[in-house]
Amino acid sequence: MRKRDTIVAVVVGLSVVVLAGCSSSSTATSTTATAAGRQALVGTFRLTAGTSTASGATGTYFRMIQPNGTLASGPYFDNPDSTATDKSYTLQVPGTAGGLVTDRFQPNPSPAFDASGNALAGAIVAPTPFSAIAFGISTDATDPQTGKSVPAPSISFENGKITGQLESWTASWNKLYFNQGSPKPDGTSPGLTSPVSGTYDSATHAFVITWASEIVGGPFNGFTGYWHLQGTFAPGN
Repeated sequence: MRKRDTIVAVVVGLSVVVLAGCSSSSTATSTTATAAGRQALVGTFRLTAGTSTASGATGTYFRMIQPNGTLASGPYFDNPDSTATDKSYTLQVPGTAGGLVTDRFQPNPSPAFDASGNALAGAIVAPTPFSAIAFGISTDATDPQTGKSVPAPSISFENGKITGQLESWTASWNKLYFNQGSPKPDGTSPGLTSPVSGTYDSATHAFVITWASEIVGGPFNGFTGYWHLQGTFAPGN
């Protein structure tokens, strides 16, 4: 009897060890899966300058869709100052910061315009001629057009797909401000406004970010800005 009790005790002990090992393995797997989920990209999205191509453009550029148009086929507003072959593409070059920074703001300078109405915001992209007047891009804690408080830009990715919010993205032109964020400062997505989306390669850090934002109010009311950012992400802030 004493011998049999010893054998039973050993078997029970081994079972406990095996079960504990399985539980530990399950926990580790769950933790790894969580860690490999959606990840924030905090740093600078360094932009590649826009260039013309046979099909339109690549790199960083902006297009403006006319009222009652569509994202797929326009019609688009032609910028007579565009350096692209297709004048509906306004090519842009990186600003003094190299591109878009997440998790903090890149606000308008003071003053935001020169005497002729040319925008002076040049951290994200260099001021870009648009119908004889340069426009700039900024991200401000208080949206200059609506006066609403907005969060700093945030971008994340999962399985190579980008999502995020750019509520604070503002275009300045001719002493006017146009919120071009997605979603809008009140959280809505009017008209053709579309979510921030794109792709990210975690090995090479190459990215493409796109979104659309309908202009609400002002001389371009009802027009929609389509934004295409492309380049290489640099982690760290």
